[in-house]
Amino acid sequence: MSLPKCPKCSSEYVYEDGNLLVCPECAYEFSANDLDEQERIIKDANGNVLSDGDTVSVIKDLRLLLKTSG
Repeated sequence: MSLPKCPKCSSEYVYEDGNLLVCPECAYEFSANDLDEQERIIKDANGNVLSDGDTVSVIKDLRLLLKTSG
């Protein structure tokens, strides 16, 4: 069974400690049930809640890091 990433810092080094999952990088403790109950809310720059299917426009250039093989 693979463990989920930390919901706070996205670390992949989460480990089990009894009934809790613990992130060694940010010390966040959570349970698997918390992840199921937690709904991710995404808002736009004006604070409006976005839903699946909403159309958004990115008006700022975003810096992308591309991995190259070799």
